[in-house]
Amino acid sequence: MQEILELADDDAAHMWRTLSLGYTETQGLPELREQIAAGYAGAVAREDVVVSAPQEAILLAMHAVLRPGDTVVATSPGYQSLTEVAENIGCCVRLWRPTGWGQGELRFDASDLADLVDEHTKMVVVNFPHNPTGLTLEADAWDEVVSVCRGANAYLFSDEMYRLLEFDESDRLPGAVEVYDKGMSLSGLSKTIGLPGVRIGWIACRDGDVIRRMLELKDFTTICSSAPSEVLALMALRAQDTLLGRRRDLVRANKQRAEEFFAGLPESFALQPPQAGPVAFPRLTTGQDVGAFCEEVVGACGVLLLPATVYGDPDATRQGHFRIGLGRSNFGTGLEVLQDFLAARRDAPSI
Repeated sequence: MQEILELADDDAAHMWRTLSLGYTETQGLPELREQIAAGYAGAVAREDVVVSAPQEAILLAMHAVLRPGDTVVATSPGYQSLTEVAENIGCCVRLWRPTGWGQGELRFDASDLADLVDEHTKMVVVNFPHNPTGLTLEADAWDEVVSVCRGANAYLFSDEMYRLLEFDESDRLPGAVEVYDKGMSLSGLSKTIGLPGVRIGWIACRDGDVIRRMLELKDFTTICSSAPSEVLALMALRAQDTLLGRRRDLVRANKQRAEEFFAGLPESFALQPPQAGPVAFPRLTTGQDVGAFCEEVVGACGVLLLPATVYGDPDATRQGHFRIGLGRSNFGTGLEVLQDFLAARRDAPSI
C-alpha cells in the first residue's frame, strides 16, 4: 500500500489525508467514476459507472436485467458466477464453447454464437481475454459478436477483468460499453493492476435504466464501497501507466517461461500458447487423470495447478487440461519446483 500512496498525485493524497470513514455514495466516489469513465473511448460518462467489488457487480448487473425464463448465452468453460447467477435467477443458459479440443487449435467461432442466439436471448455473456484458455477474438469476430447481440436486441455482458493485459496491445478489443448501447463492461483492479485486496471493480453501461436498477439492488447488498478503498483505487488508476506496465512485463515474461517449460516436456504436456491475458491452459498428455495429477502435485510440492474438472467441462477434462496463472512474480520458482518434482517422479523406482 505504501507504494500506492507514494504514487498518488496531490489531489488524491489530500483526499487520503482528509478522508472520512463515513458512508460513501452508493454509485461510487464521483472522482473515481470520472477516472474510470475516462478509460473508455466514446460517450461514457461517470453516470454510466457503478463501483463495487467485481463479484457483486456480476450479481447486480444480472439481477437488474434478467428474469426467470430468459435465455442467456455464455462463453464456457469460465468463471462460475458468469453462468450460475443467471441459472439461479431461473434463466436457460446455453454455452458458447471453443472448437478444436485435442488438436492444439482451440478457438471461439463467432458463427457458433450466432447459432445459439435467438429472439428469446436476453443476454450474451463473454469473457475476453478468456479465462481459463487464454484465447481472445480477432477484431472482426468481436464485431460479429456485437452484431449478433444487436440483431437480437440482447444485452452484451463482457467480463473484461483481463483486458489491458494483452501481450500485444494491438490485440486489445474495445470494451463492450464503447461499441454497443446495451453493452456492459465488467472490470476492476484485481487482475490488471494486481490490487485484489482493495476490492474495487465496476460495471460501465450506457443504459440508464440498468444503472438505476443496479443501484436499487445495491441497497440490499453492500450499500456502498469502503471509503479508503475508493481513494486507493483512484490513486492506482491515476498511476495506471506505471502499475499496468509492470504487470504486462511480468505476464509477458512468464508466458515465455511457460512456453519454454512445456516445450521441454513434450512427452508429458502440450501447450497452445495463450493469445492474451495472464492465464494458460496446458494439457497433460500422459493419460493420467488430470484431477488426480493436480492433487498429487500440490500435495507433494505445494504447486497449485487448477484442473479442468473444476470447470465442469467434459472436453477440457477429457483432454487433460489444467490452468496456470502467469501473473505471479514467483512463477519461475514454481516452475522450478514442478520440474524437480517431475524429475524425481520419473526417476523413482517402480514398486
